[in-house]
Amino acid sequence: MNFPPCDFLDLAQTAHAELFAGLENSWLVLPLIGPYLQSNLRPQNDADCIGTPYVSDKVCIGKGTTISHGATIIGPAWIGENCEIRPGCYIRENVIVGDNVVLGNSCEFKNCIVFNGAQIPHFSYVGDSIVGHKAHLAAGVILSNMRLDQKPVSVFAASETIETGLRKFGAVIGDFAEIGCNAVLSPGSIIGRRSLVYPGAQWRGVLPAESIARLRQQIDVIARRS
Repeated sequence: MNFPPCDFLDLAQTAHAELFAGLENSWLVLPLIGPYLQSNLRPQNDADCIGTPYVSDKVCIGKGTTISHGATIIGPAWIGENCEIRPGCYIRENVIVGDNVVLGNSCEFKNCIVFNGAQIPHFSYVGDSIVGHKAHLAAGVILSNMRLDQKPVSVFAASETIETGLRKFGAVIGDFAEIGCNAVLSPGSIIGRRSLVYPGAQWRGVLPAESIARLRQQIDVIARRS
C-alpha cells in the first residue's frame, strides 16, 4: 500500500511541487526539505514587521506577509505572500510555507511543508509533517513526530504496517482536513482530504478521505456535596 502525494495534496497549491516528483509515499519528502532549501533558497525579506520580531538572514519571505512582535524565525525558511505570523510563533529549521497561511500564536514549526491557505492559529506543534491546502489545526493540536522509544516511525494502515525508515515523522494532513482542539496525532498519522478529527482525540494510523474520527466521552454529573 502506498500513500502518494496526489492522493492527499493539491500540488498546484505549493510553489515547491518539484519536491514531490516521483515519490511513492508522501512522507519521503521530509528528508528532502533541507537539501532543497540549501540549493534553492535566496535570502530576501519583503515582510512587514510589527515591533521587533527576530528574523534571521536565512529566510525568503514574500510580500504582504506580516510578522508580529515576539515571533522568531531561525531558518532556513521559505515563506510565501500574504501570510500572518503571529506573536510567539517559533519557526525553526527547514520550513516551507505557502501563500495566505496563518502561523499562529505560540506555534512551533520544524522541517515541514505547509500548503497555501492552511491555518495553524494557536498553540500547536508541527514537526516533520505536511499540512495540505486549507487544512486547519485548531488550538493546541500536536503533530507528534517521534516515538517514545525513538525507533523508526511506522504507518499503521488497515491491512499492514509500513516501515517509513524515518526516525522523525509526524503527520500528513490532507487538503481541507480539520483537526479539533487539543487533538494529538501520533507519529506516522495520515489524514485524508476533508476528514475531521474530533477535539481531544488521540489518533494513530490512517484516516480515509471524507471520514470523521469521533471521540465518544462519558461524563457523569453528580450532585455537589456541601
